[in-house]
This record gives sequence, structure tokens and C-alpha cells, in this order.
Amino acid sequence: MDKLAKYEKAILAFLEEYAAYFSNDPSGIETYIIADTERNHYQIVRTGWHEGRFFHYVLFHILLKNGKVWLQQNNTEDLIGDDLVAHGIPKSDIVLGFQPEEIRPATGFAVN
Repeated sequence: MDKLAKYEKAILAFLEEYAAYFSNDPSGIETYIIADTERNHYQIVRTGWHEGRFFHYVLFHILLKNGKVWLQQNNTEDLIGDDLVAHGIPKSDIVLGFQPEEIRPATGFAVN
């Protein structure tokens, strides 16, 4: 299995596990995994009505780009870079894209 296929498998496994946390959510807000495997974009989206308000937000947006895993968005307090490492992706191939480039060297993850 080539590197990107391995990373895609790890990303999808992580997203499935994370989305499972919401499987019994009584709020009426649904959780979706969006996987564009052709263009290498992966997201968890939460959407629905709760207490008269409509919610639609992206928890995570992950992109495979230039042989690396780019974390484009993380709207949680969870350190998903570490979760992806636990799924077999080395820190040297994970870029915290939502962090400014000058801060990335201090994160312990890839710069670009």
C-alpha cells in the first residue's frame, strides 16, 4: 500500500471513531463524515436543528497535499494531530495548516 493510501485509511479510521462519539446525541444535530477521495479532502460536519436554531459547522477539515496530511481546520479542543500519529501517520508528515507558517516549527509537526 502506498503512503497516501495508508494515510487516507488512517484518516478515515480516525474520522469514523470520532464521529461515533456523537452516535447517541439526543440533540437532533447529526454528524456526517465527508470524504472526497478523488480530491483528498476529509471532514466531519455537524448539522441540524436544536432548540429552534439551525447548526452547521465543520469540526475537522483534513487534506492530503504534496504527500502530507494537512490539518486545515480543527474546531475542537482535541489534539487531532496526536490522534493521527496514533493511527500511524508520522509527525513529520502532518502539517498544522491552520497555524501560521512561522509558528509551525514550534509545534513538533511538519512545517509544510
